[in-house]
Amino acid sequence: MKPFCFLIFVLLATLQGLAQERPPIIDMHMHALAADQQGPPPVAICSPFNQFPAWDPAQPYGELWLDILKNPPCSDPIWSPKTDSELMNRSLEIMKKYNVIGVLSGTPDRVKIWMNAAPNRFYAGVGFQLEPNSYSPDSIRALHVAGQLDVFAEITNQYIGIDPSDERMEPYWQLAEELDIPVGIHIGTGPPGVIYLGATGYRARLHSPLSIEEVLVKHPKLRVYIMHAGYPMLDDMLAVLYAHPQVYVELGVIIFTQPKKAFYRYLETMVDAGFGNRIMFGSDQMVWPEAIVRSIDTINKAPFLTEKHKRDILYNNAARFLRLSKAEISRHLDM
Repeated sequence: MKPFCFLIFVLLATLQGLAQERPPIIDMHMHALAADQQGPPPVAICSPFNQFPAWDPAQPYGELWLDILKNPPCSDPIWSPKTDSELMNRSLEIMKKYNVIGVLSGTPDRVKIWMNAAPNRFYAGVGFQLEPNSYSPDSIRALHVAGQLDVFAEITNQYIGIDPSDERMEPYWQLAEELDIPVGIHIGTGPPGVIYLGATGYRARLHSPLSIEEVLVKHPKLRVYIMHAGYPMLDDMLAVLYAHPQVYVELGVIIFTQPKKAFYRYLETMVDAGFGNRIMFGSDQMVWPEAIVRSIDTINKAPFLTEKHKRDILYNNAARFLRLSKAEISRHLDM
């Protein structure tokens, strides 16, 4: 072999090896937020929480929670950046390092800023909550037509106590089914004690994935993924996955905040029950970019997952759910 040809061979082999070391990851639950979204930055979060707050109502809960964010009760917390630009740039650095492609929720303007900063790194979502000034169905349609909406997520009606089958949501389900827009809906845990942080409509009963069942039956072509995997309502989640084969779940926030044994028990049971092909990776990094890294590590270090399970959760299941083309998958492999 001539020296020049040999060098080319070595270079190609090296690049192929690097690609194999950085297989793509799809994060189905990312946010483009302001740095002060979780309180005056910097704020910290334990990853995971080993013990959740025990509140004496003699003290305002908001004071207790802010103290936890400023003085986290763990040895290795994740601290948030101080500025919007630092939050975005740190998130993008981590995504590039780990070859992460994200479904990005937020306001259209902020999502656009992040997408312009990292072309081909994101699928556009939108933060949605059913309030008087929320996006109308026509507005959602316009965003989709303009190429500014790939995934209708994150729908956070649980925070204001609105059930997925509420009649006010019907025009949105009809639209998502008509346009074939994947839908991601928050069903599961929020911040501990969030009711006493201002989300007065939030109710624990709406953690149940059973709350979306009538929507699924009425709109059988709707592509839905349950964000936070209905945690901690495991039996309800298993029942919905069994009864509705079109439903997927993602693991955002619970993957890096819940006690490791509790999270692994939840994940392992879903896998053992035969649903490993419908579990998708999500971080829900909010204002903590390093949560993406902690979340990836949680999957890679899960002792009960095979290598196939890990790749399915980190990429393959989401690629199938999103109906990515061979060209898109090839592009992800080459990023």
